[in-house]
Amino acid sequence: MKSYRITVNGNVYDVEVEELGGAASAPVAAPVASKPVVTAKKAAPVQTGAQGSVKVSAPMPGKILAVKASVGQAVKKGDVIMILEAMKMENEIVAPQDGTVASININEGASVEAGNVLATLN
Repeated sequence: MKSYRITVNGNVYDVEVEELGGAASAPVAAPVASKPVVTAKKAAPVQTGAQGSVKVSAPMPGKILAVKASVGQAVKKGDVIMILEAMKMENEIVAPQDGTVASININEGASVEAGNVLATLN
């Protein structure tokens, strides 16, 4: 018997597979039921600082890999605020205009949906 761990849609399953010999076939073992082990965790959004007037939203669903800016930091148009991983690609979330970061509304490692407010600027 060989044991394998398989992940399907974020659910982890432990399975056992029996190898059959070439000439003589061994009896087939009954399937082993395995409860799914959920490993994906969503980080709770966190708000730091007061809300600003300019909202920076997620353009697509994905996972926040890194937060590059901090509350109170001055940013220029095009400066990277955070990195969003979507479809195995790293996407830079940039400041839409010059300003100061008023709030960071999400933690590193959090899953986000399109349109979620990630940060605000003044």
